This record gives sequence, C-alpha cells and structure tokens, in this order.
Amino acid sequence: MKRQRPFVAVTFAMTVDGKVTTKNYAPVDFTSREDKAHLIRQRALGDAVLVGHGTIENDNVRLGIPREDLRQERIARGQAPYPLRVIVSNRGRINPKLKIFETDFAPIIVFSTTRMPRKTREQLREKATLYLSQAGRVDLRWMLQELRYDYNVKHVACEGGPVLFRSLLEQSLVDQLNLTVAPFLFGGKNAPTLTGVNSAFFPHSIRCSLKEIKVIADECFVTYRILPKG
Repeated sequence: MKRQRPFVAVTFAMTVDGKVTTKNYAPVDFTSREDKAHLIRQRALGDAVLVGHGTIENDNVRLGIPREDLRQERIARGQAPYPLRVIVSNRGRINPKLKIFETDFAPIIVFSTTRMPRKTREQLREKATLYLSQAGRVDLRWMLQELRYDYNVKHVACEGGPVLFRSLLEQSLVDQLNLTVAPFLFGGKNAPTLTGVNSAFFPHSIRCSLKEIKVIADECFVTYRILPKG
C-alpha cells in the first residue's frame, strides 16, 4: 500500500521581476501589511508549517499564529491552536538560539542528517524532536509521509525558501502555490527567484492551473494548483 503524504501549499512573495530576496538572502520587507496578513492566514490553514534552514536562520521568526480569531478558527476545525513547526536542513548547522527555540506554544520537529554536529544535536534535543537520516540529504517524500502518519498532518503550509521549494517541485511534492507579486524591481542575476539561483532547467516543465487571482492596491495575489506530471 502506497503511503500518502499531506497536501503541500507553498506561499511566496516576489517582485515584478521574479526576485524573492537579495543575493545574500537578507530579509527584505518589500510587501504590504495585507501580504503579511495573507501569509499568516495561509500558515493558519496548515497542520504543520514547514521552512528550510536558510529561511529560519535569515528571517528568525517563531512561526506562530498571532491572531486570536485564526487560532479559534483552527480549534473549530479540530486543529490545535498552532501548527507544528517543522525545519528541514541537510547539514544540520542550526543555531539553537534562534527565536523559534525560545517558545513552546507548538512542538518543533527538525528533519536533518547525521551531518548535524554533535553539539547541535545535544542542544536541539532539549527543544525539538530530531529525525536524523543516515543519507547525505533529507528524503523530502519520506519526511512528508512521516508527518502524515506520525503526526496526522494533512495540510502543510510551506514558507520556503527557494532551495526547498525547488527540491519539493523536482519530486512532485507541491500541490498549490500562493504567490504575491509586489510592485518592485530588484534586478541582479544572483538574486534568487522562486526556485533559487540554480541555472539548470527542470527536466520537464511544471504546469500550473490558475485557481484564483485578486488585486489589492498595487499587489497581485495569485493561487495556482501545481498539475501532476503527464
């Protein structure tokens, strides 16, 4: 019997020229309050919120649900007040002093490999549940299946970054893309796009189906379903 995985919805904001950050992946505040509220609403739909190591290091956020009304809506749907917080990192060099580890409103799960330094393992085990693979990279399909079967996660709200998004796309593990187009142009060939700075094409183009589009002030909010191969 084939193991199921959760529905995966990825949320991103990008500039008109397709950039999601600067070349050094520094946090960039280029979207409106409405977009930030949109991100929280998407996060609130998930049984788990998923981020890559680079994103949590650069943004240093707690991945909570600050709005009481959204927490109450979750409870009414039969969910916990806050989603599980999931970090994925191949190398495992995660700073245990990040803000996310200062809070305990929701469990933290780290998927990494045995490349994680021993000291980091010892520090993180006090604050999170660790899944360490013997392989050099985290098997993302297996990770999602573990979330589905060990934690009953049916909906994952992924918040990037671009490296993780590309890896998920390459394995056909994304179901929906929530995209905000912000009214700016960054330029710069080394500034990452939605799929990072990898110059290689996908083996096959990935088709999307437009589900919804909404314009608020100068921003465009687009929802695409990612179509299965073939």
